[in-house]
Amino acid sequence: MAAFQRHDQSHRRREFLGGAMLGVAGGIVGCSDIGAVQSAAAADAKQRKQAIRPAGAPSADASYSPGVLAEGTRLLFVSGQGPEDVKADMETQIRQTFDRIGLILKAGGASFENVVIIRSFWVHLARDLPLFRKVRRDYLIEPYPASTAVGTTELAIPGLELEIEAVAIL
Repeated sequence: MAAFQRHDQSHRRREFLGGAMLGVAGGIVGCSDIGAVQSAAAADAKQRKQAIRPAGAPSADASYSPGVLAEGTRLLFVSGQGPEDVKADMETQIRQTFDRIGLILKAGGASFENVVIIRSFWVHLARDLPLFRKVRRDYLIEPYPASTAVGTTELAIPGLELEIEAVAIL
């Protein structure tokens, strides 16, 4: 019986992943006019995401939402990005990282308006988080995406002190 359950669960996972990959492929193949998709996505983004701010779930900073209710047909996952110049001052590194995220969003037919969550990873969280909170206001717009910041001892690339990933809905 246990072997059957494992096989059944494995089969269901394969079906789910196969369907998800087919959906992603369909979204990529069906998106031949990126400019038109970007215009439609930007115009519709504010209507398709809403900040959720229930009593008892306050934000530590005004430039993110405790939750985001989002509606869309496609998701764009942006892998963790870092700055071009790891020796630059931290504000420059944060801006370079957001600029790289912006390039990926644009290539996927989105903009920062479509972002529903930002996750950032910091080697020096206490030192750099206040600056991140200041800079992200130049890139993110209301309703602000949900946000998580995590301190860590090191990141994958030697010398890298920050990494930011994002999820956008189109």
